[in-house]
Amino acid sequence: MTEETPGFEEKPDVPSGATPDDAESKAAPQEGAAPAGDGAADPGLVAQLDQVRTALGERTADLQRLQAEYQNYRRRVERDRITVKEIAIANLLTELLPVIDDIGRAREHGELVGGFKSVAESLETVAAKMGLQAFGKEGEPFDPTIHEALMHSYAPDVTETTCVAILQPGYRIGERTIRPARVAVAEPQPGAQTVKADEATEAADDKESGGPDEG
Repeated sequence: MTEETPGFEEKPDVPSGATPDDAESKAAPQEGAAPAGDGAADPGLVAQLDQVRTALGERTADLQRLQAEYQNYRRRVERDRITVKEIAIANLLTELLPVIDDIGRAREHGELVGGFKSVAESLETVAAKMGLQAFGKEGEPFDPTIHEALMHSYAPDVTETTCVAILQPGYRIGERTIRPARVAVAEPQPGAQTVKADEATEAADDKESGGPDEG
């Protein structure tokens, strides 16, 4: 076993011709020196960044598409819900129309009295709240889209096909007709239009000539 000489300190190997200070300066890294390669972008990192950006754009587009599809789904479900509700109400009120017709006939004959009157009016109120509307009036022009002609006649005092009697009122819910109005119609008397046209022509001729010739 060798004895170490007190106070002796090992020094790093120094090449010949170099001072100890030169060895220390080479052993210690220079302060502020940047690692190699920081001055230029790494092509691999740039490629990865481009891939991440592309993936982010695709996911964003997917999310926007899903949001649009969800909004369309919600609108479609809401529209279907309203349609189903309207159909259910229309079917219910259609089944109640014979009862409402009986109430109307009882009212016309003065039989709507007492408790029956209160129940009938409550039923009519509920039906009106559900959107039931009656239509059909005497004297209005006949419209085959909302009227059903059960009787037909001619009349000299009409200029077009006209509803002259309402045999059974029609009913609608909003724009949906659940029963057409059943009516009696009258058409202009055959030949009446020709006679009126001739009379109008003669009146115009008399006016232009200063009146009819006196005998």
